[in-house]
Amino acid sequence: MTVTPEQAFAPRDLGPVGDAPTAAPHVIDVREAGLRETNRILRESDGTGRYLLTAPRGAHALAVGLTEPDEVVIDGPTGYYTAGMNDGAHVTVNGNVGVGVAENMMSGTVRVTGSASQSAGATAHGGLLVIEGDAGARCGISMKGVDIVVGGSIGHMSCFMGQAGRLVVLGDAGDALGDSLYEVHIYVRGRVESLGADCVEKEMRPEHHTELRELLDRAAVTGVSTGEFRRYGSARTLYTFDVDNASAY
Repeated sequence: MTVTPEQAFAPRDLGPVGDAPTAAPHVIDVREAGLRETNRILRESDGTGRYLLTAPRGAHALAVGLTEPDEVVIDGPTGYYTAGMNDGAHVTVNGNVGVGVAENMMSGTVRVTGSASQSAGATAHGGLLVIEGDAGARCGISMKGVDIVVGGSIGHMSCFMGQAGRLVVLGDAGDALGDSLYEVHIYVRGRVESLGADCVEKEMRPEHHTELRELLDRAAVTGVSTGEFRRYGSARTLYTFDVDNASAY
């Protein structure tokens, strides 16, 4: 996919509403600049930067460790750990991403217009991760406060040992959803193949419809009713090891 700077920075990609800057984006050809130099430029930005990264060619560890609210659009597919350890930047990938997108994110937003491989949003503490396509196995594994919205389906063992945050899935969920779950709120619109240990379906009360609506709005998902979703959470029987529950682990 090839986009112009103007297309790359369409309003939906700019992060918080009202913060749209007017400066022209800085275009970086990743193939020519190299991964190390590209990441150096991004990390040294003062938070007002707008960057369009072209020709990523599946690069691993691209746009990692950003700590300022810059806007970064990556025009093409990327490899492992894209936007990992993000702490405030607004990153959009026009394409698919490899393992561990937005791993350990603290704040900011990461949007993937394609699909993501395994462990999307793993261990992330905050921010918003939006995957418009599907996500592979272990999506949101050990998540600790991030919000994740997946437009398609997710693979097996997703939200394994999820501790905090919200996971929204507009498609289906694979086997063992929410295994050994703590306090993540999980909303699934489609079919769940099976639930993991200590994960149960729970009632959708009014406050959950409100919470889900807010998440869908933040992810720019339209035309979907919160009444189409089911909620899942922890039965809270495995918080502390008990020999009577040994078979459940």
